[in-house]
Amino acid sequence: MSEPVTVVIADDHPMIRQGLRLTLDGLPGIEVIGEATTGQQAVDLGESLQPDVLIMDINMPELNGIDATRELTRSSPHVNVLILTMFDDDASVFQAMRAGARGYLLKGAGEQEIERAVRDVAGGQAIFGPAVAQRVLDYLTGTAPRPQQTAFPELSERERDVLRLLAQGRSNPDIARQLYLSPKTVRNHVSNIFTKLQVADRAQAIIKARDAGLGTAAERPT
Repeated sequence: MSEPVTVVIADDHPMIRQGLRLTLDGLPGIEVIGEATTGQQAVDLGESLQPDVLIMDINMPELNGIDATRELTRSSPHVNVLILTMFDDDASVFQAMRAGARGYLLKGAGEQEIERAVRDVAGGQAIFGPAVAQRVLDYLTGTAPRPQQTAFPELSERERDVLRLLAQGRSNPDIARQLYLSPKTVRNHVSNIFTKLQVADRAQAIIKARDAGLGTAAERPT
């Protein structure tokens, strides 16, 4: 008898985790061995449990799914990441690919589609849901425009989120509430942004961000 496909589920919504567990645990040859509620937890569980597949949401606290995927595929390349998210924009799809994800499905995918994706990703195949498969094909064959270069590529996705809100004039407590982060985490992100952008203070960071198109007048709070 062959070994089951082992799966870790990473999503901060308990109903999503519960639904996925019920779906997957009821299938022959698939075993859910762990659940993570944050991006950092997903990395830690992936490294410690070494599942065949880690199902990863993008929008998660502490560390977003793209950065978590990047860290995990660097430290544990045998763990195959399958993104399951509500984001269907090109930037999210291609960032996930570049981070090392082996598959990309949208939430709302049927049980059979999820089962097939888990089994195929565990077998080393790259899987994309119907909603994103054509744009991936167009991107890879050069028949679609490549996404624009991300501003400040030295920043993580979460650091860019913080910088964008900084450029809108938000205070650290506002940013913490907006991104569901602790004030300490926001302060750490701001400090990292200053270091990576080689600026001395908040004002200089805001100027750089606005020069790059972040925090436009339309985005700033009234």
